[in-house]
Amino acid sequence: MARRILITSGKGGVGKTSVAAHLGYALSQMGNRVVAIDMDAGLNNLDVVMGVENKVVYDLSDVIEGKCRVKQSIIECSQTLAIIPSAKGFDRDFSSKNLNSLTEGLSTRFDYVLIDSPAGIDVGFRRAACSADEVILVVTPTLTSLRDADKVLTILQNYDLKKTGVVVNKVRGDLLLRGAVVDLNEIQAVLKCPVIGCIPEDDSVYLCSGLNLYKSRAQKAFKMLAKYVDKGKGKIYDATAFYRGAGGAIRRAIRGNI
Repeated sequence: MARRILITSGKGGVGKTSVAAHLGYALSQMGNRVVAIDMDAGLNNLDVVMGVENKVVYDLSDVIEGKCRVKQSIIECSQTLAIIPSAKGFDRDFSSKNLNSLTEGLSTRFDYVLIDSPAGIDVGFRRAACSADEVILVVTPTLTSLRDADKVLTILQNYDLKKTGVVVNKVRGDLLLRGAVVDLNEIQAVLKCPVIGCIPEDDSVYLCSGLNLYKSRAQKAFKMLAKYVDKGKGKIYDATAFYRGAGGAIRRAIRGNI
């Protein structure tokens, strides 16, 4: 049976969908069969991030309404990676029961079912939470993000979910060295949940076509995250390494953070 992992966040803008897409890609590159489901009916841009928006014929709403079979909604990104897109604003008959049935059915065909949840704590988030067994919480190293994330973790206590861990996204290593943002140890202490991944702020995430990050820092970080998720242990990317040494001093100066 597949591991059904909810990928969520306390607020929008932290890069939750990007983490879902690139984690799915990294897991598939390890030989796992992965399907990512877009349950964010408000923004529904997982297909765009994964570079398959032009292939969409049926979406999650069509499955729920019985207009197509599940396999007709699945878009293959590669031999081991697939996606089920969502529909903007769709919520009719979008219940916890039918979403849970959907993910359970997919569990027999895939090794991982990644569920891209709506940000926040409204009904869409609660429905998505009912269809998963584990959770990955995406945050940024800011106090506002951590405050909202703590609220999400409090609500998740009402669900039978294993806390896989926290992924800290959009991390600027130069600011970490200066102590200008919350570091990973502090985040772990505040949220009382293990940090399992650190994704650096990297232009390649925004500029790449599809999911291939072309040997960037972000690609290395996502590979490390995928190994941690798959094995339950591993190393976490060090975002400060890029800004250490003589070369790092130059990079800090360019960013105006000497």
